[in-house]
Amino acid sequence: MDIREKSLEKHYEWQGKIEVTTRCEIKTREDLSLAYTPGVAQPCLEIQKDINKSYELTRRSNLVAVITDGTAVLGLGDIGPEAGMPVMEGKCALFKEFADVDAFPLCIRSKDVDEIVRTIYLISGSFGGINLEDISAPRCFEIERKLKEICDIPVFHDDQHGTAIVVAAALLNALKVVGKAIGDVKAVINGAGSAGIAIGRHLLNMGVKHLIMVDRFGIIREGDEGLNAAHADIAKLTNRDKLSGTLADAMKGADVFIGVSAPGIVSGDMIRSMADSPIVFPMANPTPEIMPDKALEAGAAVVGTGRSDFPNQINNVLAFPGIFRGALDCRASCINEEMKVATSYALASMIPDSELSADNIIMSALNKDVAKVVAQAVVKAARETGVARI
Repeated sequence: MDIREKSLEKHYEWQGKIEVTTRCEIKTREDLSLAYTPGVAQPCLEIQKDINKSYELTRRSNLVAVITDGTAVLGLGDIGPEAGMPVMEGKCALFKEFADVDAFPLCIRSKDVDEIVRTIYLISGSFGGINLEDISAPRCFEIERKLKEICDIPVFHDDQHGTAIVVAAALLNALKVVGKAIGDVKAVINGAGSAGIAIGRHLLNMGVKHLIMVDRFGIIREGDEGLNAAHADIAKLTNRDKLSGTLADAMKGADVFIGVSAPGIVSGDMIRSMADSPIVFPMANPTPEIMPDKALEAGAAVVGTGRSDFPNQINNVLAFPGIFRGALDCRASCINEEMKVATSYALASMIPDSELSADNIIMSALNKDVAKVVAQAVVKAARETGVARI
């Protein structure tokens, strides 16, 4: 039985990976009166007078909505909101397991941007944060942008920013291993969807100066015809030498390759064309752009993937539980760029320089200390940038 068959069997057994449990006892008539009517009227009236009391008198202070429209679920594509529910439940289980954050899965049966935004906004008062998940590009950019404009709680599209944050943390440590500075390297990102563009923007914020984005049509260049809005925006910040051509052209002389695209599209020759001691993060799942062993054979100095069966797994679970833990703890109004950068540095710092190696650039996704360290960094950055409310 392979992992997919075993997982299906377990899902039949579990019949859901999360459940609701009570935090109050209801065994006596007084218990019932305190938890429900008539006693519950008093906290209702307190919240009516001051809506911020909803964080103190309900579970809102520890509750995140995990929301999808089912259009970009894992590597499965547009399979529909109901079919995305197992992933959303899994995400909720990770929130609880790694950061003790209560999370609730919500699958919206719509592909209309404004309808999705309105739906999420209308229920946002029940939650302390919104985690968007598995929404296709470029709609995901617009949905997140509009929600950030109207919501007073953190809105975070994990496929974009969680991926970017962990990639940057791994890159910081990989650069130490090969002895290169982040401001000096030429980096190539293949895949200009939600994850790729977010990685690009975050690496620019982290200090990368020479960055080339590539999609299935080739190198993205400012002024090219047919660019969508997201590609046009990132083109203004990247490829300042106005290169054109294929992925192979982009990779010549590059110090860093990051793939969030398609399986098997990078060859050994392309790795050999890179600069000395190249860093290669082929993260297409389940089959990466080039298998790690092949990348190493071709001369890669450090390799990281999205897979758990090779060293240096670049996994979003290293970021999102701690990010929301910190945002909830300080009641942040948003998750800003400074909080994301702080998270990348916090993750990278968890491995002492003396323990860094080509096979050890990022913490294990199962390390339970990660969320605490990330949360502390997020709270500090939130307070320094004035978005913390407590």
